[in-house]
Amino acid sequence: MKEAITHLAKDQILKTILEIHGHPIIQKRDEGFAAMCHIILEQQVSIASAKATYQKLENHFGEITPENILNAEDAELRNCGISRQKTLYLKDLAAKVISKELDFTTFNQKSESNIRAELLKIKGVGNWSVEVYLMFCLQSPDIIPLGDIAIRNTIKELYSIHTVEDMEILAENWKPHRTLASYILWHHYLKKRNKI
Repeated sequence: MKEAITHLAKDQILKTILEIHGHPIIQKRDEGFAAMCHIILEQQVSIASAKATYQKLENHFGEITPENILNAEDAELRNCGISRQKTLYLKDLAAKVISKELDFTTFNQKSESNIRAELLKIKGVGNWSVEVYLMFCLQSPDIIPLGDIAIRNTIKELYSIHTVEDMEILAENWKPHRTLASYILWHHYLKKRNKI
C-alpha cells in the first residue's frame, strides 16, 4: 500500500485528495455467486437501493444460491424489488453456475482476461460489472472502471478531461495501481457529496 501511495502521489491531484480526505477505505467482498448477484443489482441504481434489494432477497431466501434464484417465480423476485430485466440476468447467471459453465471456485487459477471473458458471457453483464467483481471480490490491483459514472465525473471535474480515450491515457500514469487510484477518486466523489 505504501509503495502504491508513493507512486500515485506523484499525481498532484491524487496527492491533494489524500491530504484533504486521508486514505480511502478498501472494500473487500466475498467471492462467488451471491457477490455477482449483488453487483448485477447495483447496475444503474444507487448503492443504497441495490443494498436494500439484496437484503430483501437474502431475507426471502435465507441464502442466495443458484438453485434458489433459478427455481424462484418471477413474481417472488419482483416482490424483492428486482426488475424483469435483472430477473433475466440473475437467472442466466444461476443457470450458468448450475451447468458448470461458470465456476467461481476456479477463478484463483485463471488469468484476469479469462475471468473477464467468462463473466462477460452472463446476460446483462458488461465491463463495469466485471471490473467491480475484479476490484472488490478478487482484489485485482490495476483496474480503472471507466464505465463508472462517479469515476468519469470526478476525472472530468478534477482533470478537465472529457473523453474516455483521454481518461485511459491519464490512467496509464497510475499503472500498476489503478485500482487504488479508483478508490481515491471514489473517496473524493463521496466526501464531496457528504456520502461518507
